[in-house]
Amino acid sequence: MKALTGTALAALALLLAGCGSDDAASNNQGAVAQNVPLKQIPAPNGGDWTQVVSETPQGGFVMGNPNAPVKLIEFGSLTCPHCAEFSEQGAPVIVSKYVKSGQVSFEFRNVVRDPVDLAAALLARCNGAAAFFPLSDQFFASQEEWFGKAAALTPEQQQQIGASPTPALGFAKAAGLDQFAKVRGVPASKAQACLTDQAQIQRFVQQNEADAKQYDIQGTPSFVINNERVEAGAWPTLEPLIQAAIK
Repeated sequence: MKALTGTALAALALLLAGCGSDDAASNNQGAVAQNVPLKQIPAPNGGDWTQVVSETPQGGFVMGNPNAPVKLIEFGSLTCPHCAEFSEQGAPVIVSKYVKSGQVSFEFRNVVRDPVDLAAALLARCNGAAAFFPLSDQFFASQEEWFGKAAALTPEQQQQIGASPTPALGFAKAAGLDQFAKVRGVPASKAQACLTDQAQIQRFVQQNEADAKQYDIQGTPSFVINNERVEAGAWPTLEPLIQAAIK
């Protein structure tokens, strides 16, 4: 398959370019989450729902009870500062409180906004389902460091890497993402294979376009609860909507 260059690369850079949206300022901003004890749905064999992670048919990764009554999807970008903020403030509560209860499953779908984002997204999934959420969280936590390296590239350097047969690999090296992933358990040879996986790259393009059309995704992070996009762009507005969906 042809490498992602030219028009396809430009499409990735422009697709859903917004980071953050007006959703956070919606009419829901006055809602306040209630500290109500959740009914627990036990995991099989005394297990922990937060350890149940699998890839979805749409190419995301979902954590939790596959039959959870509330299904939450985050559409996020690893280069988006608002998504990094949500990863710090909201995601830990979703996992420890809502996913662990068995009442909510949590799926993350990468919205690939630019070539550096593409490189990070490819590496985040490189070690499979069990490693996806921890590695994504670490990318978010150190976002300023590695994205800053990429942002420091001159326009000429960016153009040169973008015109190469393997731009994701080039941007990963320029940002230090390959080394970042290596010390977190992704061998160099495996990382290179993931960063040059043209089938996965095209899958990102196609799925991002499909999700944007289906859910009217216009910025990141965006959220879908039980197959309906909700007007929430930040944790304070999202949590009450999650609670309202739990019967």
